Amino acid sequence: MTLAPEHPVVDLPGGRLRGAVEDGVAAFRAVPYAAPPVGELRWRPARPHPGWRGTRDATVDGPSAPQMYGEGGDPVLGGHGAPPFGEDCLTVNVWAPVEDAGPRPVLVWIHGGGFVSGSGSLPVYSGETFARDGGLVVVSVNYRIGALGYLYTGPEAGNPWLGDQLAALRWVVAHIAAFGGDPQNITVAGQSGGALSTAALAGHPEAAGLIRRVLLQSPPFGLELPGPDEALERTAAFLELAGVKTVEEGRGLPWPALVGATGALFARTARWGYWPTPFLPVVDGVTLDRHPVEALLHGPARDVEVMIGWTREEARFGFGLDAGYAAADRDRVTDRLAETFGAGAAPGAYAAYERARPGARPVDVLTDLITDELFRVPALRLAEARAAAGRPVRAYQFDLPTPAHQGRLGAAHCLELPFVFANFDRWAHAPFLAGLDPVVRDGLARTMHRAWTAFARTGDPNHPALPQWDPYEKDTRTTMRFDTVVSALDDLAGDARRLHVTP
Repeated sequence: MTLAPEHPVVDLPGGRLRGAVEDGVAAFRAVPYAAPPVGELRWRPARPHPGWRGTRDATVDGPSAPQMYGEGGDPVLGGHGAPPFGEDCLTVNVWAPVEDAGPRPVLVWIHGGGFVSGSGSLPVYSGETFARDGGLVVVSVNYRIGALGYLYTGPEAGNPWLGDQLAALRWVVAHIAAFGGDPQNITVAGQSGGALSTAALAGHPEAAGLIRRVLLQSPPFGLELPGPDEALERTAAFLELAGVKTVEEGRGLPWPALVGATGALFARTARWGYWPTPFLPVVDGVTLDRHPVEALLHGPARDVEVMIGWTREEARFGFGLDAGYAAADRDRVTDRLAETFGAGAAPGAYAAYERARPGARPVDVLTDLITDELFRVPALRLAEARAAAGRPVRAYQFDLPTPAHQGRLGAAHCLELPFVFANFDRWAHAPFLAGLDPVVRDGLARTMHRAWTAFARTGDPNHPALPQWDPYEKDTRTTMRFDTVVSALDDLAGDARRLHVTP
């Protein structure tokens, strides 16, 4: 990387890039890692980018993947995607320290968003803080989401989203040294759907040996993923909603029509008491041969270093502010529990949830159940299995509740993100941060940000301001609790583990 006063320059095999120095960090935006998946390439695997002539301007973000968008935002995040949108979105953003200090550890960020929203170009996911504070080279990835990335059209394309991410990883391995990064020291991190993606990517045979460690924030490992036949049924339903009969006809539709049909698919596939997921990864046996959580126990990812965690009240993100769920009575929630535990065991499970949260209302029992079966319990099962196999993980639970919305969100899904990135100024639009004590907020952010940085650098999150964070072992089950007081506790999620994981 060649530095100029304002515009660093990088020469790659595909062409020259001119970036910018932003707050002391070199930034390169909208760098293509694959050919635009447009026209006949819609719903096809990512293809190599042909490169460019001359010097490509890399100072401005490119389009984000097409997605639903409302001007008013939402009452939790305040929005999770912003124009411009476009199908020519297979790009990465790169942040790097300007000082030449030899090969630096690399952090690759894969955004979440329920498989239908988000962007690696969002200011909230800027890698600037990790580059400036931790000396990391940071790469955020844009990839196809929604119908363009997750619609299953057959074994040829399989899971386009995963092919995109694999192409981005290959790009990082091949080119990150030009930005000062070490291609032998790559950590891939993601949150929610991005964490599930991270596990899938780590377990892909073509990624073997390319990823040293993964950092999984709130992976929804409890999702039941469809096989090809079930996925094709949903594809047929989607095409019908889009007003076409075949995939080929679908390639001729403008992308806003596909986004509109996604909204209709939400309504058609919604089930009471379940997180809505109109699109899901498909275990097709070709591009994805097993559930991503299994990839961290078997195959090429079993030796990858793992940090995994969840928020205490994940499900309040989607259910805590819903008046219909707030009005649910004990009988309806018990019926939902019966779908998990069986009719005979459901009353006992309800009582167990009440004991774990004194004064719990039916909606609290419901959201704790959804949190457990979608996030916390599958993470515990993974930690238990890896510990038994001698490959322990670092486990955490984010407990700090937000006072926003009269406290109804608690420690909801996504709440840890601004603490991890330590960039609350980029989250000023987010309602879920309202009312947090700045002293508590900033102190916890410093602690978490340093731990994430340390893990990305060495695989060990410990630092002087953090209590000793030991791996999750079978006899101790050490889990770091991030709250007003940060503590390393044994078997922090024991109630959930005993109810769901062990007899």
